[in-house]
Amino acid sequence: MSFQMLARPGHPTFLDLPWEIPLEEWDSEELVDVVRGISRHVVRFVSRGDTLYALKELPRRLAEREYELLRALEVESIPVVKAVGVVVDRPAELDAVLITRWLDFSLPYRALFTGRGVPDLRNRILDSLAELLVRLHLAGFFWGDCSLSNSLFRRDAGALTAYLVDAETGELHPVLTEGQRNHDLAVAKENLAGELMDLEAAGLLPDDIDPFETASDICARYEGLWSELTREDVFGADERYRIDERLRRLNELGFDIEELDLMATDGVYRLRLNPRVVEPGHHRRRLLTLTGLDVQENQARRLLNDLASFRAYLEQENGRSLPESVVAYRWLAEVFEPAVARVPADLRGKRDAAELFHEILEHRRHLSEAAERDVTLESATDAYVEEVLARTPDERTVLVAASEEHRVLPAERRRPR
Repeated sequence: MSFQMLARPGHPTFLDLPWEIPLEEWDSEELVDVVRGISRHVVRFVSRGDTLYALKELPRRLAEREYELLRALEVESIPVVKAVGVVVDRPAELDAVLITRWLDFSLPYRALFTGRGVPDLRNRILDSLAELLVRLHLAGFFWGDCSLSNSLFRRDAGALTAYLVDAETGELHPVLTEGQRNHDLAVAKENLAGELMDLEAAGLLPDDIDPFETASDICARYEGLWSELTREDVFGADERYRIDERLRRLNELGFDIEELDLMATDGVYRLRLNPRVVEPGHHRRRLLTLTGLDVQENQARRLLNDLASFRAYLEQENGRSLPESVVAYRWLAEVFEPAVARVPADLRGKRDAAELFHEILEHRRHLSEAAERDVTLESATDAYVEEVLARTPDERTVLVAASEEHRVLPAERRRPR
């Protein structure tokens, strides 16, 4: 047997897998069935220790191209699955195989519509998918096949964060044209409508969600966010405070600006933001600097709010202001880590640590309101574990019964390349 593997260090080599056999014919105890969207290619999942890897069989040119695109997007801090390797030159002229690492605690869209407990699911999905598309376009990436099936979703402090899974139709450019952005939006609208209609036919779509209206709504959300990030503001010499207002709004949305393009003509100022200098992850970077915690944007915002409350408590108790670094260290050691450690080890796989802490804080708020007094974090954590977490499905990896068929897009519905 002969084959060639391009692999990134820090992951298994997968040399023991039967690369001489078509992927759909593999039979191994390491194969796992995972809930996922529809795929136009054969995709299998292999377990190595406590980590899952997705293997997708497709022509060599597409596999190598997608591998490079995923790595390039990862460098730009775009939410994408991690490309691990690609196998080529397999025997019997078999197609190449792209290997990616499964995204822990991620949910395919079909799992979200089967009672996974996401409030206001319609708006959460639309907001997360629109933001992902905006972030990709800011980075100069033309997706070409934006869809729910080509995305994964992670809980993010009550919201959702969308991750790109499939990049084989993508193209990376210095800057996208308006035509490329509009084409991506049109494809997203068409795909979203079709996927929601499939859910409707399967009896999984809530009655208050209309497939066509929902699909159209993603365009409005995308345009609203794109405009907020890139539009030109015009103001007078006595309205320079509007610069700070604009920057504050962008920070609240989770974005930073590397530089401003400010032009003055006859007392009139024009403020422009180049899409290439709009950088997402404002709260995430700040929390990482303060605490070393690498979490998602909304989780970071929630944790920073709790850290600010803890700082106010400490400074009132000490009667003086304290350095932010000292407060962050004490919050991590006295609040965050003890709360997460209080959750039984066998239940921690149901949520990542930041999401666990967010849900504990939410449960504490509800308990305090009901009791009309402050409930301690320890009591709230114990109540959350007993009343909520113990009854929650494990979401580190959403599995399906081994008897379920692999969901491969029928030939008549595959898009030509």
